[in-house]
Amino acid sequence: MLPGLAAQAASRVLAWGDLTYDMRVGDAGDPGVAAIATGDFHSLALEQGGAVVAWGDDSFGQTNLPAALLQQAVLRIAAGNLHSVALMQNGAVLAWGPPSGQYGDYGQCSVPAGLGPASAVAAGAIHSLALETDGTVVAWGADSYGQCDVPAGLDHVVAIAGGMYHSVALKDDGTVVAWGDNSRGQATVPAGLSNVVAIAASGFHSLALRNDGTVVSWGTYGLAQSSVPADLGNVVAIATGDYHGLALKSDGTVVTWGYNTAGQCSIPSGLANVVAIAARGNHSMALVGGAPASLEKPPRLTIAAACGNIVVSWPASATGFALQQSSNPGGGSWSSVTGVPTVIGGQNQVTLPANGVQLFRLTSAPF
Repeated sequence: MLPGLAAQAASRVLAWGDLTYDMRVGDAGDPGVAAIATGDFHSLALEQGGAVVAWGDDSFGQTNLPAALLQQAVLRIAAGNLHSVALMQNGAVLAWGPPSGQYGDYGQCSVPAGLGPASAVAAGAIHSLALETDGTVVAWGADSYGQCDVPAGLDHVVAIAGGMYHSVALKDDGTVVAWGDNSRGQATVPAGLSNVVAIAASGFHSLALRNDGTVVSWGTYGLAQSSVPADLGNVVAIATGDYHGLALKSDGTVVTWGYNTAGQCSIPSGLANVVAIAARGNHSMALVGGAPASLEKPPRLTIAAACGNIVVSWPASATGFALQQSSNPGGGSWSSVTGVPTVIGGQNQVTLPANGVQLFRLTSAPF
């Protein structure tokens, strides 16, 4: 279960909360924005073509994009308190921010030699994580609370998240593992937590999104960031700042809770048609879609591999289409992929065993 990018091109990037360094929109009003990430006082946007845009505080070089980013497309982005991380098309990882040996450098930008190929990246406050294509996790940077001490034997991981001083991993069986600072219970995964499809971490708490659209939170700093609204449901994506949480619902609206001292939980009036969310520190950000993707054009199919499985994704708006697979299309042996797909990040997703050569197509028949 690999989170997909926004199902439709975005027309606006909006931010609210502590905007001390003018993190409102920057240069990311491009209709081709595919993903967003927030640091403490800076923000990143990933354009559909794989280019990265950064704005906000650059005191530590966190918005000073390295030249290597121009050499190939970027697939994923992440932002920590003082640094930024990118996953390149070839699976390599780049990190930038505080120069080596200078104030703010905790090794979070010193990508380990031999890392990769990776399939995802995440950033804690002053540490970084990468998910390798074999389902294992690598962490580097500040390790004062054991946030970089990946548990021995941890594998079959499909998603990662970095908190203030702790780390979280989601396994392909829907269970969650956490390690590092546990002073507020942020690394104590609730007993029996299962069927998880997405995770988020920041500050002193963690979030999990279950496949039924509900959210589970653990850890606290006494500021209600773990008090998920009782009636919250139909959630397709989650994010968390240092002391607040966000949820994106299937109808494109956003719900927030927790500490609101800087207005980070004060959702802009009329905010709708949101396709992605992000948060860190005391601010929140949303990627707002344009007009819904037209079904007159074939919806785009995305296929990825993870831990012996294949993950097939397509826009959730394509509800009038069915997924079929075949190992011998020449013989006309197409069969329907049964089961209700999981909706993650605005995309339908189906995880299937990787058994030999398989081809997939979308047909106009309904599920």
